[in-house]
Amino acid sequence: MSFGGEGDIEFEVRGSAGVITMTRPKALNAINDRMVLAIDAALDAWQSDARVRHIVLKGEGRAFSAGGDLLALYEMAKSGHPHYDFFRDEYALNARLGNFEKPIVALINGIIMGGGVGVAVHGRYRVMSENAVFAMPEVGIGFFPDVGGSHFLPRLPNNFGMYLALTGSRIRVGDALACGIATHGVAADNLGDLEEALCASEDAAAVLDRFDERGALPPAKLDHEAIGRLFSANSIAGIIADLEAAKDGSELANAALEAMRTKSPTSMSVAFRQLQEGKKLNLADCMRMEFRILVRMLRGHEFVEGIRAVIVDKSNDPTWHPASLDEVTAEAVDAYFQPLGDDELTAFAGKT
Repeated sequence: MSFGGEGDIEFEVRGSAGVITMTRPKALNAINDRMVLAIDAALDAWQSDARVRHIVLKGEGRAFSAGGDLLALYEMAKSGHPHYDFFRDEYALNARLGNFEKPIVALINGIIMGGGVGVAVHGRYRVMSENAVFAMPEVGIGFFPDVGGSHFLPRLPNNFGMYLALTGSRIRVGDALACGIATHGVAADNLGDLEEALCASEDAAAVLDRFDERGALPPAKLDHEAIGRLFSANSIAGIIADLEAAKDGSELANAALEAMRTKSPTSMSVAFRQLQEGKKLNLADCMRMEFRILVRMLRGHEFVEGIRAVIVDKSNDPTWHPASLDEVTAEAVDAYFQPLGDDELTAFAGKT
C-alpha cells in the first residue's frame, strides 16, 4: 500500500488497524515533507475505510522520530530565502491528527523530539516503553517548541509543559506517564504483541488497558509538585527569581537554572508567551500562531546561530542576540506574534 514517501515511510492495513511505520532509522526517522504528505494521504483514505478502526504509528530502529531535518532547515534559513511549504504541510497535519475521528495509537520505543512529537502527541493514545526519551529541546537551538507545543504543553499539570519548554529537559517513561504525555506504558519486549493485538481487535482502548504495565516500568524521577511551584510565576523573570531562591536546597532548581543559562533568551521569551497564549486557543489556532512565530524565527539570527553551534560545528558555543533575558524587550517578543496578512496559515485538512 503506497501513499507516497517510499523509502521513508510504509503503510499497510492489517486487520482492524492502519499501520504507519517511519523507515528512516539512520536519520532517526526525522520527519520530511514526503512523510508528512504521505501520512495526510493515508488519513484521507482511511477515514472512510470501514476496515480501519484505529491507526498505529511507529518508528523503525532506535527512534520513534528525533524531529525534523535540521540541516536542511539551516541551509534554507541561512540562504535568506526560507521556504515555508514544509511547515504549512506539517502544521496542518499536526492539527488534523488532533481532530481525527478514529483513534491514533503512537508506539514510542526510543527517541521522540520535535517533529516526532508533533505526529504522536495530538493523537488519542501515546504508548511509551522504558526505552522512550522525550524532549522539546528547541530553545537550545534558537527555535521554539512548535508542532503544537503551544497547545499540549500548557495543558500538562503542575506547569510541567513550561518546565519542558524552557529547559529542554529529556524525560523518560515514568515522568511522561506522570504528566500525561504518555497515556500507557508497555515494556519494549511486549510492543510487538501489543501491535498484533491492536490489529486483531476493533477496540483499541480495551487492548491498551489490557497491555498497560506502568507499574512494572521505571517510576518518575522528577518532583512534579516542586516543578509546579517553581514554574508558576507569570513571567520568566519571576520563574528565574523562584529558581534562584530555591537553588541552594534543590537539585531540581539548580539543574533548571543551569539548563536555562545555555538557551536563547529570545527563544525562551517567545516560548513563555507562546504557552501563555496557547492556554486560551484551540489546536488549529495554536498552529496559526506558531506559523507566525516560525516565519519570524527563520528570518532571524537565533535559529541559524543555534544550528551552527549545536549541529554544524558541534562547538556548543552559540552567541545569542540579545545575550540576556533582561535585554529581550516586550516589543521584540510581540513582533513574533503579529499577523502575516495574506501569508497566514489557514487551511487544515481542507477546512478553514
